Amino acid sequence: MNQNPYAWIEESLATIHRADWYRSVQTINSRPGAEVLLSGQEVINFASNDYLGLAADQRLQKAAITAIQKLGTGSTGSRLLSGHRELHRDLEQEIASTKQTQDAVVFSSGYLANIGAITALVGKRDLILSDEYNHSSLKNGAILSGATILEYPHNGNAVLIEKLQQQRQNHRRCLLITDSVFSMDGDLCPLPELLDIAEEFNCMLLLDEAHATGVMGKTGAGCVEHFGCTGRELIQIGTLSKALGSLGGYVAGSNTLIDFLRNRAPSWIYTTALSPADTAAALAAFKIVQQEPQRREQLWQNINYLKQLISDNLPNLKILPSESPILCFQLSDAATAIKAGKHLKEAGIFAPAIRPPTVPTSRIRITMMATHKKQHIEKLVEVLQGMQL
Repeated sequence: MNQNPYAWIEESLATIHRADWYRSVQTINSRPGAEVLLSGQEVINFASNDYLGLAADQRLQKAAITAIQKLGTGSTGSRLLSGHRELHRDLEQEIASTKQTQDAVVFSSGYLANIGAITALVGKRDLILSDEYNHSSLKNGAILSGATILEYPHNGNAVLIEKLQQQRQNHRRCLLITDSVFSMDGDLCPLPELLDIAEEFNCMLLLDEAHATGVMGKTGAGCVEHFGCTGRELIQIGTLSKALGSLGGYVAGSNTLIDFLRNRAPSWIYTTALSPADTAAALAAFKIVQQEPQRREQLWQNINYLKQLISDNLPNLKILPSESPILCFQLSDAATAIKAGKHLKEAGIFAPAIRPPTVPTSRIRITMMATHKKQHIEKLVEVLQGMQL
C-alpha cells in the first residue's frame, strides 16, 4: 500500500500535463481596458468580460472610494448577523428595477448565487434538467442540492421534453436550469420555448444572465428583455463582475422567492456580505448602463465589425454560432489551441486557449468590449490571417 496519502496529487498533475490541460495564471500589471500590460508585454485585450469597459471607469472608482471612506473596507459579517448596509438594499432595488422584477437579493459572487438558489429550491425528492453546456456554478449547485439531475443536449428542447415526459411525474418539484448566454460558445438559450416547456410541465426555470446583463436587450436588462419575456415567471440570476465591472452576484424574482432565499440560501445566510466598495461600484455601474446606451451600441458596432472582417478575410475560419460579444473558433486539439494562443500573444493579442474539461472541444475565445477601437479589431484579424488555422 502506498504510504503517502497525497502521492496521487502529483500523479494527477502529471496526467493533466500530458493531456495539455494544465493551466497557470497570467499576470496583468495594469488597469483593465482594451489594452493591458500582460506579464510586462503590451497587448490588445480580447480576453476580458468587461464588455462595457466599466471596470476602470472613474465613476465606479469614486463610488467605491466614497463607500470605503464612509463604511470601511469590509462588511464584517453575514447580512443576517451584522453585515447588512443600506447600500446593499439600494443595489438590490436597482437590480429589481432593471430586471423589472418585484425584488432582488445580492450575494458575494455569482457562483454563490447559483449554488445558494439551487440548493434552496430543490432537494432529494426533486428533479433538475440541465443544459449540458451550463456553467460550472449551475452544475455544482445541482450536485449539491441532492436532486436527481438529467442533462439534455445543448439547446435540445426535443430531448428536454422527452425527459420531462418520462420523469416529471416521479418527482415533487422540477427545476430547469440554463445559461442565457453560454460563456464558452457565445450563443443564446431558446428562452421563450423553455418558458413554455416549464409552464407545460409545471417546472421552475432558473436562468443565469451572467453574460447578458448590461449587454443584451434594449436597456441592457439581459436576455429576458432581449426575447420579450419580461414579466413571465422565472428566476433570474447574474453577476456584477462582468459588464458591470465590479464583484458579486444576485437573484431577481418575486417578493416571495427573494424572501424565501433570504431564509434558506446557505451561501447567502452564512457568507460575509459583499464589501461596501464592490456594492457601491455595482450600483454606479447599473446607473451608467441605463444612462449611457451608447456604450452598448458601440459594443454591438464592434461585434458586427469583427464579424464582417472575418467574413471578408477569413471565410474558412470555423467561428461558432454567436449572438453575443463572445466569439470562439474551434481547433483540432488542446495542443493546437495552446500553440495558437501563444502565437497570438507574441503578436500582441491576448485571446487565450480554452480547453477540456472546460469545453468539449478546444478553441480560442475572443470577447469584445465597447472600448475596443477599429484598429484593435483590424490588428486581431491581421494576426489571424497570418496563422495556419
